[in-house]
Amino acid sequence: PRPPSTPAVLMLRAAGVDYTPHFYNYEARGGTAVSARELGVAEHAVVKTLIMQDDTAHPCIMLMHGDCEVSTKTLARILGVKRMEPCRPEVAERHTGYRVGGTSPFGTRRKMAVYLEKTVLNLARIYINGGSRGFLVCLPPQVIVNLLHPELVSVAIAP
Repeated sequence: PRPPSTPAVLMLRAAGVDYTPHFYNYEARGGTAVSARELGVAEHAVVKTLIMQDDTAHPCIMLMHGDCEVSTKTLARILGVKRMEPCRPEVAERHTGYRVGGTSPFGTRRKMAVYLEKTVLNLARIYINGGSRGFLVCLPPQVIVNLLHPELVSVAIAP
């Protein structure tokens, strides 16, 4: 099937990014474990897009390996805030314009600071949401750096 015309796909096309579209059967609350299993790839190579907020409800995007968690304490310390936590789904959807489960860091409704777990850059290619549930794009992680200019952080916790 053809990739959907999501804001993420439109942004990648406009930037001339060469990506490979991948579709899978989306399962509610399945997360990266389901997408990795469905695509037959390592969950470590699937990058999840998390919409986080600080204690003043200021949002940001955190990009993390699918098989890792975010140390919110470490992230808060790096950002110089009291606390970091995931946004409630309806709040994340308002900030991004995407439904939870289909959130891409590309083409978000609101411009937000982006934080990238630095070890993601050690991978040759990653799978990241293309802006729709059940749709990932495969591309070099350097694309994130080139298009989103993230701050590189080390906040991963192995499960």
